[in-house]
Amino acid sequence: MTPGSMHGLQLVVADAEAAQRQLLDRGVEASEITVFDERDGGTFFGFTDPDGNSWAVQQLRARGDRPLIPVEARGRFGADASD
Repeated sequence: MTPGSMHGLQLVVADAEAAQRQLLDRGVEASEITVFDERDGGTFFGFTDPDGNSWAVQQLRARGDRPLIPVEARGRFGADASD
């Protein structure tokens, strides 16, 4: 695919503030966090990766306790997959 051709990619995290801070600390420009709805799933921010693809980051706190892919099922990356 052509770099920068992917738009509207979505990433779900348990903590939007921590994810945004991690991106900013690594020199990635990220938008302000916006809370559209106080319920879980209503908090977002965005960023563009070095190739120009745009991402929406959604906070789902429930994923911190119940990830879609359990740590033991993450294959060769195991618990280090988030680093």
